[in-house]
Amino acid sequence: MGRRQPAILFIFITLFLDVLGIGLIIPIWPKLVEQLLNGDTVMASRSIGWLSTLFALMQFVFAPILGSLSDRFGRRPVILTSLFGSGIDYLLLAWAPSIAWLFVGRVISGITASNFSAANAYIADVTPPEKRAAGFGIMGAAFGLGFVAGPALGGYLASYGPRTPFLVAAGITLANWIYGAFVLPESLPKENRKAFTLKSAHPIKAIQSLRRWPVVVGLAVTQFLSYLAGNIYQVIWVLYTHERYGWEPKQVGKSLALVGIMAAIVQAGLAGRVVKAIGETKSAYLGLLAMMVAMACYATATQGWMIYAIIPIGSLAGIGAAAIQAMISKCVPETEQGTVQGSLSSIMSIAGIVGPLIWAGLFAKGIAPDSPIHLPGLPFFGASLVALIAVFTTWFAFRRAAATPASDA
Repeated sequence: MGRRQPAILFIFITLFLDVLGIGLIIPIWPKLVEQLLNGDTVMASRSIGWLSTLFALMQFVFAPILGSLSDRFGRRPVILTSLFGSGIDYLLLAWAPSIAWLFVGRVISGITASNFSAANAYIADVTPPEKRAAGFGIMGAAFGLGFVAGPALGGYLASYGPRTPFLVAAGITLANWIYGAFVLPESLPKENRKAFTLKSAHPIKAIQSLRRWPVVVGLAVTQFLSYLAGNIYQVIWVLYTHERYGWEPKQVGKSLALVGIMAAIVQAGLAGRVVKAIGETKSAYLGLLAMMVAMACYATATQGWMIYAIIPIGSLAGIGAAAIQAMISKCVPETEQGTVQGSLSSIMSIAGIVGPLIWAGLFAKGIAPDSPIHLPGLPFFGASLVALIAVFTTWFAFRRAAATPASDA
């Protein structure tokens, strides 16, 4: 047990830095892209969309590859190699001379960010089954904290130039890589490793392989729907709050900071305690229902101050996410954790690809001049419906689990 605590702390820091790096570039990304395109705002908007899609696509392709490689060679080399790649990528973006180099950088970023699969498998390796919900909750807290610190730090550093945040991100990431090379122990014993196969590394075939565990398939669908609904924050939060309440960037930043803070609080401490108190099944329902209610409330909130009252309700979704992640990890053997986590990461990437198209499309429809009713909250109604569907997919998964012999699960 003595080795586990510093290892988990390192994984926490690694995921935090991954999200921090993504958040760092949010305030300056449009400005840098526009700068490289000689001030062409229209082309910059289109390029940013393609850059985001390319990032998600790379995660979709490479998450199962890195997950399978971690099952073959161990979690440590995959995580450390990804960290080193991220550091080099930030340096490339910092000195990119043209928009083409940004596309190259996003390819590398998407690949290295796929180390989430190996990191989640690491947590499954070193955490007892009954404590995995708390472990995955702590990892979720890393996302929340990174989401808070990234944009704030990026906005501050941008005053020193649009490329400064990339240099800082590179320094932090490479320092963590060096630190990890000394403190990160391997979590996967050699006797639990398995051969690398193209089938397990192929994103489509890897997802199809989940059919070996019917319960996992149902919960994976739930995860996809949950992530799809949650993707709305990144896609239209700025547009919606400006359209509905006239919020400026400073107010948007405060609200997103509260989103991140609440996510960190819930997933770092509350998730594990709730799961322990009421069990994983009820925790999953609680999280999904909280998301459904929060999305509906966002859609109908008539005053900006109401958003701050709704955010804590929405943050309870993190309890369900941690519980479902823990249940999935219990359903598969130790030798398959990396492969399964890679498959789940690919599924999440699909949500990241289609989410912007769905939510941005609904928002445009809701505010279109020819729309029969002015309804900027239309995408949030859609997200609430998606969360409701996730409740039913979870129910079906639990029914299947009850009907499946333990030896088959």
